[in-house]
Parts: sequence; structure tokens; C-alpha cells
Amino acid sequence: MPSITSAGIGSGLDIESLISKLVAVERTPITQLKTRTDKLQTQLSSYGKIQAGLSAMRDAASKLTNVSTWGANLGTSSDSASVAVTTGAGAPAGNIAVQVNRLASVQSLSSKVLSSTDPIGQGRITIELGKWTDAPAPAPGDPPGLPSFTSKAGTTAVSIDITSGSNSLSQIRDKINAAGAGVQASIVTDSSGSRLVMRSSETGESNGFKISVLDADGVVDADGLSALAYDPAGDMAIMTRDKAATNADVTLNGLKVDSPTNTLKDAIEGLTINLLKTTSAEVNLSIGADKEAIKKTINDFMTAYNSVATLMREQTKYDAGTKTAGPLQGETTVVGVNSQMRVVAAGSTTLAGKFTRLSDIGLDPSADGTLKLNASKLDSALADLSNLKQFFMGTDSANSSNNGLAQQLRSFADQVLGVDGRLTGRQAGLKKSIDDNGKSTERLETKVSLTEKRLRARYTALDVQMGQLNGLSSYVSQQMKNLVK
Repeated sequence: MPSITSAGIGSGLDIESLISKLVAVERTPITQLKTRTDKLQTQLSSYGKIQAGLSAMRDAASKLTNVSTWGANLGTSSDSASVAVTTGAGAPAGNIAVQVNRLASVQSLSSKVLSSTDPIGQGRITIELGKWTDAPAPAPGDPPGLPSFTSKAGTTAVSIDITSGSNSLSQIRDKINAAGAGVQASIVTDSSGSRLVMRSSETGESNGFKISVLDADGVVDADGLSALAYDPAGDMAIMTRDKAATNADVTLNGLKVDSPTNTLKDAIEGLTINLLKTTSAEVNLSIGADKEAIKKTINDFMTAYNSVATLMREQTKYDAGTKTAGPLQGETTVVGVNSQMRVVAAGSTTLAGKFTRLSDIGLDPSADGTLKLNASKLDSALADLSNLKQFFMGTDSANSSNNGLAQQLRSFADQVLGVDGRLTGRQAGLKKSIDDNGKSTERLETKVSLTEKRLRARYTALDVQMGQLNGLSSYVSQQMKNLVK
């Protein structure tokens, strides 16, 4: 009698197919659970999109409740080629008259014509920053005095050794620039020859400088390294001063202002005034709110509002023509949030004079729940920034429902997006259902596995029995044939 090595061999039945069909029936609840879970996952994803859209709308509304949005953040100049202005936090609105009598400058020295290739000399150059003060006018008959030099506080003199083999004009220039003495050196060449030019690194009268020279030839003259000396106070001014270091001399609203740089950052709080040219007359700086920036912020808010309103409508609609429903069709949470948002947007405030509703400033509510822009009405509203500001960001301590519309919409979004908000609660419920379905699926998979094992054992035993019976039947038939012979 043949041994049974695979289900169905003994009996001739398609046992594997039979078991597969029975197991498939057992797996039906798992398939149904997966379908429900896939739908829940889609809904959870849709809630995430709505949450992101509401968050963007809240952020856009928050900008309209920010004081900086409505502040004096735009500065214009009647002569921007001479005086420019930028605004910062705390800038005061109004007009400022500026006259530039003198720009701040650096001290600039130039040497006599020197060889660009031959050694200049040897010794030591000492550079010191400070302020030059002209000598007082001499008494009649007296010789002119010498200017005085006051060292700049917090700095020290820098000495540079000039030695044989490193004392060409270009090598001396490079040593000066590498010394960090607050002075920049360059070589200027024209038809006359090459000169060493030295300039202060920064403007302002305290950034003037003197150059003391210890010449290796022991002679103070216009030759050798001494040709680079400039110390009028010590009666050793070999180099020529082409420009003195000066502070800017400015008049702001009739008040004289002295500045070491051509950028006034602290003269008027919140303003940076850049001096570009001297002026023969006053330049008017106008400081006020940036209406175009405010207009963009309002438009950004409208775009964010319309985006989330459209998203909620699309997610909850039912298309009778195609007989298809949105992922959140029938979801009362989203329907309720959408309805509540429309109610808030259609609300009003009494804090802003003639502006009481969004439609008063050119944001007209539409039947589909979005806002439609009336550009001319918005431009007209921007002409009254004081009331427009109150319309969006005003607060009523006695009645929060009378706050500005941006305040109301921001508060609404905070509420529904909060830890205890409706959207957050519904998302938590969906996640729990998905988790519960996963656990149920695991239990059902275990049950199906055990059922398949039990069926296989039962049908394998039946197959063995059927194989034995078939073998016995064949044996009896063969014996009967032998008897007949």
C-alpha cells in the first residue's frame, strides 16, 4: 500500500484547494477590518490636512494682531541719493528734517614719489591712532604753533620693523596691512611714479593717526625710511596729509549732531540714517506704516482662510453626479468646525468706527464659505489705518466676542486646535480606533492560523483513511477477479 506524503494523494481529493477556501472564509472579518482601517487612515490624514490649514490661518490672523505689523516700519527720503533711512522696532511715525553739513571721513596720507623696485630704507615704523587738534592761532608776531595729538582710548601704538630684504615699497605696504594698526596702505602709480598712500580703516576724528620713524641711517629727512614719517606735533611731517579724519556734522530737526561714522543708529530710536552726501538744504525723512506690507498681510490672511475653508468643503462634500463622497463626508466634527469658522468670520466688532464686518474692508463672504476680495474697498480702508488696526487687533476687556476680527479668528483656531479642542479629540478617537482594529486583526490572524492548522490535521487524517480504504477496495477487487478465473 503506498504511503501518504501530501494531502490529497491518498484520497484523490483537492484538499489544498478545499483548505484554502475554508481559510479564506475565516479571513473575511480580517479583510473587513482592513477596509475599515484604511478608511480611518484616510480620515486621519484628512484631519491632519485640515489641522495644518487651520494652523496656517491662525498664524496669518496672528500677524494682523501683531503691533509690529501696524508700526512705523517704512521710511522714505526726499533725497535718497544724499540721505537714506531704514526703520526698526520703536521707530516713531512722523517727519524728520536732516541736513548734512559734513560727512565723516578717514585720514589719508601720501608719500613723495618712491621707487617701486629699489629698497626704501631700514628701521622701525610706529603707527598710533588718535585725534589731531590744530594749534591755536598765534599772537601777532609769534610763529605758528604745532598741532597736538591725543591717543585714542583703548588702543596702543603698533611698531613695524623694516629690515634688509623686505623693504621694497610693496613689502612695506604688505607689512603695514598685516600689522592690524587700524591703517590701510596701498600703492598708487601715475605718470609721475609710485606713491605709498595710507588711510584710516575707520572714519571719525579719533581715527586719525601719526607715523613715527626710527630710520637706520640716523638722519631725519625726506630720504630713506624717514620719507614715510608723519608727526606734525613732533615737527616731522614728511608725508602729505591729503584729508583729515573728521566726524560727520549733521542737523536733525534743528539739533546739531556729531557722529564718528556716516551711519546714525542711535540718534533717533528705531531709525538708521545713512549719510551719503553733504546737502545744501534739508532732506525730509517721512516715517510711517508700510501700507503695501499691511495689504499683503491682509491678502495672505484671506488666502489662508480660503484655503482651509475650501479644504473642509471638499473633504465633506457628496457628489451626486459621480456618487462619490469626500473622506470626511458625514463627519460632524469637521462640519461643526467649518460652520463655527464661518460664523466667526461673519461676526462683527464695534471697536473700529465705520469698520464693523469683513465686508466693510473689502473681504466679502461668499456662499461657498470663502472670502472674495473687493480691491477698491480694501484700498479705501487702508487710508484709515487707525481704525483698520482696531478692526483686526482691537480687544474689548468686557466682551471678548467684540474683539477685532483677527483676534476672534485666532482665538477660534486656538480653541479647536488645542489639547482639548474638537479636532484634537476627533483625531485621538480615530487613532484609538485604528489601534483597536490592529489589535483585533492580530487576534483574528492567530485564530485563522489555528483554524488552518486544525483543518489541515483533520483533512490529512481523512486523506489517510480514504487512502487505506481505496487500497483495501483495490485489493478486494483483485481477489474477486482471481476467484472468477
